[in-house]
Amino acid sequence: METTKSHIALLASPGMGHLIPVLELAKHLVSHQSFKVTVFVVATDHASLANTHLLQSPADSGDLLDIVLLPFIDVSDIGGPSVSFIATIVTTVLRSMPFLRSEISKMEFRPTALVVDLFGTDALEIADEYNMLKFVFIASNAWFLAVMLCTPEIDRKEIDEHVKNRKPLHIPGCKPIKFEHNLDVFFMDTYDPFYQGYVEAINKMSLTDGILVNTWDELEPTTLKALRETKKVPIYPIGPLVRPIEKSVFGNEILAWLNKQPKQSVIYVSFGSGGTLSAQQVKELAWGLELSQQRFVWVLRPPTENDAAGTFLALGNGSDATLDYLPDGFPARTQDRGLLVPMWAPQVEVLSHPSIGGFLTHCGWNSTMESIVNGVPMIAWPLYAEQKMNASMLTEDIGASIRVMAVESDAAVGREEIRSVVRKILVDRQGRNIRSRIKELKDNAANALAKGGSSYNSMSQVANICIQHLKTKASGS
Repeated sequence: METTKSHIALLASPGMGHLIPVLELAKHLVSHQSFKVTVFVVATDHASLANTHLLQSPADSGDLLDIVLLPFIDVSDIGGPSVSFIATIVTTVLRSMPFLRSEISKMEFRPTALVVDLFGTDALEIADEYNMLKFVFIASNAWFLAVMLCTPEIDRKEIDEHVKNRKPLHIPGCKPIKFEHNLDVFFMDTYDPFYQGYVEAINKMSLTDGILVNTWDELEPTTLKALRETKKVPIYPIGPLVRPIEKSVFGNEILAWLNKQPKQSVIYVSFGSGGTLSAQQVKELAWGLELSQQRFVWVLRPPTENDAAGTFLALGNGSDATLDYLPDGFPARTQDRGLLVPMWAPQVEVLSHPSIGGFLTHCGWNSTMESIVNGVPMIAWPLYAEQKMNASMLTEDIGASIRVMAVESDAAVGREEIRSVVRKILVDRQGRNIRSRIKELKDNAANALAKGGSSYNSMSQVANICIQHLKTKASGS
């Protein structure tokens, strides 16, 4: 490797929702900037990850992209099944730091910059040790970033009013957060170690050379303007970064089934890599799809109780073909217009198919970006993390989705509501209006990434900072 070529190291924390956008950023740095890139992967499930194609460098990356799987970390001592997936991620990443330091110390030509996500801010100390630039990559939107950066500055009395009296929480220059769109962190005591760790991570982010965020100027102009005016840390919107279509899956049976369906006639139902529903909710969703009389592709997972993120840390293409948790006779009654897919589907390829007319989604930001890039209107069904904020933005601000609503806040979404929203998005006028809006967003996103577009220029700024830093180090100044 030439010493004149910028070398960027990226750290991916556990979970497909974290790994995939980091890998896409890495590919972008290789293909658009011709940088050398090393991705360090922290995972809780090595066996399943090894069975996927994710750790294989693209053929067109040459020797510019290396993917390094850090050693397995045992976190079984932190508790049993009741431990949150967030606690598991935080502990796993923290215990991986010695391995990351060791890998970087062994490199003949060390990285020019280190890019981490929200869970990897402890690694920024390693960047300081080796005189590397420090960046944070937020694989979500600018509104979520603004809330995070403002958390340490918000008066605790305001947060208490928000939590106890359900008043909107005001974020400088941005849309307030309604109580029903709340983040779990606001319910934590200030003495809770995880709350303190969260604030510490935000403070570290604020002292970096910049924050990359998977959005673009034209999607969130007001929020990005507020961030740039109120925060000292530079903000670089570089999205939408999504996985490209892979020709290798074109023989997939799901796509073969879609090829037989009319244009924009199918609703795609998936709750991402981590989302799960209760047994009652799975049954209501099945009845709702059947009552809608519309075509569907449904990616199913076995139900779990009281854990909407039940499979977040599970990787790979596992299957559960029994489907005995569905209503009696459901597969047979819907076989002429529905396709049931256990566990996993090639989502980007499905969303890009012309027969797809809508996406019932948990509103994870990766899924949201994939839907917009492919021009597919959404039905918003948020489950955990910042997904309720995402759903609010998509429905109320951007106009790219409609929202499912339960009769009561803690109740299951009923079959009649599901029937109604599916028909609205596929058949009714409201769906046509959203479809028209999302086509605008699709073109808007493509323009942002094109040469001279806002995200293209933002990424170029980051690249130039890295190149200049390398020159400065080479000159010894």
